[in-house]
Amino acid sequence: MLYLSLCNYNIIVTTVIGRERVAAEEIKDILGSSCEVLVNPRGFKGLVLVSSTDPFRDIKAILEKNPYVEKAVAVEACCNALIDEIVENAVKVVDERIKPSDTFAVRTIRRGKHGFTSLQVNAAVGEAVLRKTNATVDLENPDYTILINIIQDTAYISLVKGVFFYKKMHGGKPRLYKVFRRMIVAQEPYLGPPDACFKMGERIGRALQSFEIGTYYIAFIEDCDAYLLSRFVQGLIEGIESRYNIQVKSYGRDVVKTKVMVASMYELVKNYSNHPIIILEPEGEFVKNVGSKLNYLLTRGKKPLILMGSRKGVPTGLYRFADLIIDVAPGITISTEYALPTALGAIATVIEGECDGDD
Repeated sequence: MLYLSLCNYNIIVTTVIGRERVAAEEIKDILGSSCEVLVNPRGFKGLVLVSSTDPFRDIKAILEKNPYVEKAVAVEACCNALIDEIVENAVKVVDERIKPSDTFAVRTIRRGKHGFTSLQVNAAVGEAVLRKTNATVDLENPDYTILINIIQDTAYISLVKGVFFYKKMHGGKPRLYKVFRRMIVAQEPYLGPPDACFKMGERIGRALQSFEIGTYYIAFIEDCDAYLLSRFVQGLIEGIESRYNIQVKSYGRDVVKTKVMVASMYELVKNYSNHPIIILEPEGEFVKNVGSKLNYLLTRGKKPLILMGSRKGVPTGLYRFADLIIDVAPGITISTEYALPTALGAIATVIEGECDGDD
């Protein structure tokens, strides 16, 4: 049975969870006290339903004046949350509006328990709209998005121009993780008080895994205390594992776990002499001034070897073997736990495309 009372509302507003009531009061102020709103319909947070005499006009006013509103969309059809009814109403909404020369995508957001998935709704509606309009499906940059909001037993159908949702990845942005996966980062281990060694390792591990660095070498430049080194390694592994587990659960793609190795920094330079070698030290050029060369070294040819210090810097004797020495923050001394993410963040700003070299 359709909850007809919910079909009295013709604007769906989304907010940050916890800001629904503030957003609703702001909407009343903008549209007038006679405006009817429903906060958290059927108990679903982050939603406000609005009843309006002119939804397209009122949406414009809401978006211009209410910062608590994330998104707002006009409802053009309302029906029971049954696939057949949704398809029937969606076809009516797009009829004579989506032309054969247009492109479209279908997006369904379900709230509640149903005997079907969002993908099943997308497929059924998409197939019916294709038959009706002879238009083309474009999931990346459609001319129109058919938006279906399902709140328990009620389905709302909307037609919006373009891509309705902000996309984290869209055309023109390189997938930086592909570049970082090629990197071989070698850093002197932090060897201080035992507890500090562990914490420092853990923070560095999180940073490494966040960027999905392919290989990380704990690169010693002198004899070191085995116990302190073990504490650093324990923290490093724990930091990598904790971040990796989160990525696996939240990313919609494969995740590469950073490989950890131990070696002498001197031997690494010898072993990777035919690879690009980049040293991060204050004596180098400002990263912005050598962006083109750095981008080339990172994305073309063999995997780059990045050398970093810790409590001590990279030995100056190794400078002679570097293809590039860069300074990511001139005049600023960065503490060890922030050195790696700061450097990688600065490097990311000069990457202009994806890699075209050895995997």
